[in-house]
Amino acid sequence: MNAALWKSSHRWTSGIVAAALSAAVCVTAGAPAQASGASAPGEAVPVIVGARAGQVAAAGAAVADAGGRVTRRLDVIDAHAAELPPVAVAELAKDPAVAWVTPDASVTLSHAPTADPSLGPGSMTHVADTIGARPVWKDGVSGAGVDVAVIDSGVVPVDGLRAPGKVVNGPDLSFESGNDEARYLDTYGHGTHMAGIIAGRDDAVASPVRSAGHSRFVGVAPDARVVNLKVADAGGATDVSQVIAAIDWVVQHGRSNGLNIRVMNLSFGTDGVQDYRVDPLAHAVEQAWHRGVVVVAAAGNDGFGDTRINNPAYDPYVVAVGGSDGMGTIPADDDVVAPWSSRGDAVRGPDLVAPGASVVSLRDAGSQLDREHPGARLGERFFRGSGTSQAAAVVSGAAALLLQQRPGLTPDQVKALLTSTARPLAGAPVGQGAGTLDVSAAAAAPTPTSVQDWPRSRGTGSLELSRGSTRVAKDGVPLVGETSVFLTTWSATGWLTGLLLGTTWSGGSWTGNSWTGNSWTGGSWTGNSWTGNSWTGNSWSSAQW
Repeated sequence: MNAALWKSSHRWTSGIVAAALSAAVCVTAGAPAQASGASAPGEAVPVIVGARAGQVAAAGAAVADAGGRVTRRLDVIDAHAAELPPVAVAELAKDPAVAWVTPDASVTLSHAPTADPSLGPGSMTHVADTIGARPVWKDGVSGAGVDVAVIDSGVVPVDGLRAPGKVVNGPDLSFESGNDEARYLDTYGHGTHMAGIIAGRDDAVASPVRSAGHSRFVGVAPDARVVNLKVADAGGATDVSQVIAAIDWVVQHGRSNGLNIRVMNLSFGTDGVQDYRVDPLAHAVEQAWHRGVVVVAAAGNDGFGDTRINNPAYDPYVVAVGGSDGMGTIPADDDVVAPWSSRGDAVRGPDLVAPGASVVSLRDAGSQLDREHPGARLGERFFRGSGTSQAAAVVSGAAALLLQQRPGLTPDQVKALLTSTARPLAGAPVGQGAGTLDVSAAAAAPTPTSVQDWPRSRGTGSLELSRGSTRVAKDGVPLVGETSVFLTTWSATGWLTGLLLGTTWSGGSWTGNSWTGNSWTGGSWTGNSWTGNSWTGNSWSSAQW
C-alpha cells in the first residue's frame, strides 16, 4: 500500500513463465490425480516427482514402492523423472517425502496471463511448499482462532475472502470513509492481495484446512480471520497519522467484541529515519507489540535510493521482512535475496526473508492497480505482484499458524521461532537476516525463552520526520509540519496520555475526531460525516512496478 506517504513495498508484474509444463496438471497430497495423454489404464506414464527438502532419496524409493521406476534424477530441482502406472499417481502424491507429481510433458514458454495461477513458482501452492506450510496444515494447524489485522487499502469480498465471518471490518480511517459505496472496500487493489496471501481460502475448500489441491487457492493461514482496517484510498494515499490511529485502535480493541488480534500486517513504510526511540510510528507499533500483537513489517524495496529499511520495520522489536526470489524453481536451495529488497545497514536489517517474487494472490477487479497493470492479471481471479509487501504477508500468515499451535506465545517468542529456524541462503550474506522462512521447522521447534530488551520508544518525536519524503496534499497544498490529516495539531503528549488511559478511542472517536461507518462486531462508529475528496497523493515511483 503506498501512494503519497508510503514507500511502495511491492511491484506488480506480468513477465514470462519460462519452462512451464504444457500439460498443466500438478498433483499434491490430497488432490485427485489424472495423468494427461491417451495412455491405456495399465500403461506406465512419464512423470516428474518433486521431493520435499532433504527427501530426494526417499522420494525415489517411494516411486519404486508405488510400482514405478526412476529414469533420471533431476538434482537441479530436487526431483526424479520416472515412469509410473496411472493408478499409482494419487497414492504417490500422499507420500510424506513427495512434494508434487506432474506429467513429464514438452516444455513451452507461457505468458503469465495465460499461465495456470496454481502452478509454478509464485503460486500460493508453491509458496506453501517452499515455506513448509503444508505439513503444518496436515497437523491441524491452519490459523483457526487467530485474527490478523491488515492495515492497508481495504478488502473486497472476492472468492477466497467472502465466506461468512472471514473478514471483520474495523473502522475505515481512509479518505473514503464518508463514501457509502467505498467504505471498507479496497478501491486500490493492494489490501485484497495481502489478505489473500495471509488467509485466503476458496469457498470450495472446507475448514479446517488440512490439505488443499493445487486447483484451489489458499493463503498461508487459510483458517485465520482478517480484521480489515482501511487507511488508504483509491490512489493509495494515506498519512502516518491515519496509520497510527489504526494501530492505536488495534491496541485498544484487538481483544474486545470477540476479536483476537494477535498479528498485525504492515506492508508499507516511509523513509522517515529519526531515531526509533522517539518516532511516533515506531512507538505505536511497539505499543501493539508489548500488548501481545506480533507486528510484521515490510523492509522496503530500495525505492528511496538507499538500502536502509523503512519505518516502522526499522524498529528493532518488530519482525522486519525482506523478499526472496525463487529463481524460477520450487526448492529453496537456489533462492536469493531479491534485487529490489532493501538490505538494511549496519544498524538494522531484515530479520528474515520470505517469498516475494511474482506472488499470485487475489485480484481486485476494477481497482486502481488492476486498471493500471493489466499485464499482472492472471485470468479472472488472480493478480501477480512482487515486493517485500508480499513477503511480509507470507510471514504474517506463518505467525498466525504458530499462534494457533501455541496461543501462549509472546511476540518475542514468535520472532525467535521464526528467526532461529530460518534457513540461511547460500551466497546471500547481505540482506537475508537469519535466512528464509521455514514455518514447518518453527512449528517443530521447542518454545524458546526470549525477551527483547531494546530501549523502548517514547514517541515524543516529530510526526513530520516520521513521514519521510512524500506527502498527501489538500487543495494542492502538501500536509507538512506537526499537523495530522484530521487538521489538528499533533500532540504526542496528549496521544500518549489517551493511549495509556485507554481513552483515545472512547465513543468511537480518535483524539476527538469521530468517524462514520457501519457497525463492526456489534459496535457502531458514529459522528459527522467527513470526506477526503480534496486530498490527493503523489504518484508511486515508476521504479516499483
